[in-house]
Amino acid sequence: MKHLTKLSALAVALCLVSVPASAQSLADTFAAAYRSSDLLEQNRALLRAADEDVAIAVARLRPVVNFVTGAQTSIRSGGQQSTSMNLGLNAEITLIDFGRGKLAREGAKAQVLALRQALVNFEQTVLLDAVSAFMDVRSASEAVSLSQATQRVITQELNAARERFELGEITRTDVSLAEARLAAARSQLAAAEGDLAAAREFYKLVTGAYPAQLRPPPALPRTASNLQTAQDIARRTHPLIAQRQNEVTAAELGAESVLAERSGAVTGSASVGRQFGGVTGEGSSATAAINYRRPIFQGGQSGAQYRKATAQRDATRARLHQTVAQVLQNVAVAWANVDVATARIAASQQQVRASQSAFEGTREEARLGARTTLDVLNAETDLLDARTTLLQAQAAQQIATYNLLAAMGLLTVDHLGLGIPTYDAEAYYNAVRNAPLSSPQGDALDRVLRAIGRD
Repeated sequence: MKHLTKLSALAVALCLVSVPASAQSLADTFAAAYRSSDLLEQNRALLRAADEDVAIAVARLRPVVNFVTGAQTSIRSGGQQSTSMNLGLNAEITLIDFGRGKLAREGAKAQVLALRQALVNFEQTVLLDAVSAFMDVRSASEAVSLSQATQRVITQELNAARERFELGEITRTDVSLAEARLAAARSQLAAAEGDLAAAREFYKLVTGAYPAQLRPPPALPRTASNLQTAQDIARRTHPLIAQRQNEVTAAELGAESVLAERSGAVTGSASVGRQFGGVTGEGSSATAAINYRRPIFQGGQSGAQYRKATAQRDATRARLHQTVAQVLQNVAVAWANVDVATARIAASQQQVRASQSAFEGTREEARLGARTTLDVLNAETDLLDARTTLLQAQAAQQIATYNLLAAMGLLTVDHLGLGIPTYDAEAYYNAVRNAPLSSPQGDALDRVLRAIGRD
């Protein structure tokens, strides 16, 4: 029985083992997930593509110069044949488009702002996965340790039961019960090891590497004093709401741009050229013109395009309202989950205290002969199960709190203060927004990409 007591104390102390200084923290996991995320890299590339749409809209307002060359052969009556070749430059520019070009440029800018907010929302997803991966590995590791301790205790108890059976103190039934309990403990350990292997694979998917030993999680981050405050913060800061707002702006500008097309455009053109050969011989020419073009009849296409644009605008407005409602609901659900997790921890702590008291009482009664060895074994198992439940509740509280932070729109590298280089969404936009022929800012942008581990 003294040996059983020592093993029980060892099982209880498994969660109190000191963690080496080189162990990974939750902040380390956040940083690794942010640096290695292909999801973020994909959406950064999509954002850069949207930046180029602004450059394209700007370029459409500038002159277009084309080099034109051609050759032709003509045969006149009598069989006379002449060949000529032309070389020239042609330039065209839109002088007045009644605001259509500006609307297109502003619409492209609104799409850029929308995709920037989408990128922030994906950042939240990546960091939330990092929290889940970190807590899953920790919980699974502790579950394996507790299962191993349980198996060691039951193995020792089985050996003791067999010795007592040989001395005639207990029956074969007691030995069989201990054997059955050991088989169940082995099954539980196998399941726990499988959960740990799965958790390690998820951690690798999220961060790009398998976890080393993990530190205990830090103190819970601050969220809000009450549900209403949390929802107010989400309404102001959640990136998905901001994304939808910018999409509404882009859709409104798109509808205005379609309407502006009905006014037509005033364009100017100029060309210079030189002809070689032909009937008239060698010569040069130069022309200039101003034209106004406006659609009169398009078979109903213009009206259909405008109705389509206004329908898309209305759809984005409705989606904005739906997104706000969903975000507020998510905050409420996350708030409730935090309350549930907190209550579970309080209940689990009480369960651990009661199980500890029951185990100690059963152990003392067994020493006096009032309890059997199996009673002590059951009490020990109940205590270990209670501690496992407490560990799971504590992990659930961590995940629920970070879920609430994400629902409020605050689960970002900047808000968490991780102190790691972040992707500068402004850098590429500033380099290309004026549609430069070459981008001297490109070198600076490359340095930004290298700083976050992306070439």
